[in-house]
Amino acid sequence: MLQKFDERNRDLIVNINGQLIHRDKAGISPFDSAVQGGDAVWEGLRLYRGRIFKLQEHLDRLHRSATALSFAEIPPREKIIEEIKRTLAANKMQGGVHIRLTLTRGVKITSGMDPRLNQSGSTLIILAEHKAPVYTKTGLTLITSSFRRPSPEILDCKIHHANLLNSILGKIEANNAGADDALMLDTRGFVAETNATHVFIVRKGELSTSRVVACPEGITRATVIEICAAEKIRCTETDLSPVDVYGADEIFCTGTMGELAGVIKIDNRIIGDGKVGPMTKRLSDLYAQRTASEGVEVS
Repeated sequence: MLQKFDERNRDLIVNINGQLIHRDKAGISPFDSAVQGGDAVWEGLRLYRGRIFKLQEHLDRLHRSATALSFAEIPPREKIIEEIKRTLAANKMQGGVHIRLTLTRGVKITSGMDPRLNQSGSTLIILAEHKAPVYTKTGLTLITSSFRRPSPEILDCKIHHANLLNSILGKIEANNAGADDALMLDTRGFVAETNATHVFIVRKGELSTSRVVACPEGITRATVIEICAAEKIRCTETDLSPVDVYGADEIFCTGTMGELAGVIKIDNRIIGDGKVGPMTKRLSDLYAQRTASEGVEVS
């Protein structure tokens, strides 16, 4: 699975600290903290028919992450929403759009790790692209990565930070194995998430998903849990071992960029009957109903 270039994105206008500029001319300082140390937080948003789904929840997580990293300046959410609107208007976008929202600690006065070198405020980057959900509807294949997700005493996963090397290393392993993504375990050997998405398993009509120990608090994950509660589908948050995963009737992944995506094979083991299962399809339909009717109007 490799994303392809969308010709509609050739002349994108991106937003950097309120400046709207063509993608080919956009840039940030080599002294910016994102360049110097991956010192940034981010959110992935999706635009449906002029509305961003779960926008307030994403901005809540962005603020929590920036606060945890002691960012001296965090733009008010009203300012962020206004800049998102300006960016979408500049690109004449209404739907089928993924928005990458990045907030860095800002530009340093000289190279170095010390946050006291950041004296000019944060950098806000808004990148909106025409992008359909990125995962195939016929089912994903995964391999288990040899790289582990860190525990909270090493780096708390609730900080939605932009240093993604751990995930990238897992993705490289998946690429080398010819798989779509990598299943990543925590330091105890339980499932954290994939390199890019949260994981749910289905067994006898009931759902289980990993506890938020070595994976972030996913917005799509939370939405699926909400849907299960509304539909009276039992869903538990628990420690999942690879054995639990191998023996599942169905598995699916969740994330803003890919929505819900079924998994049909892990480590060369066929999951269920090797096809995207009925519970995955049902929840995908219920999720689509929500994205079609909910959200904050921005374009």
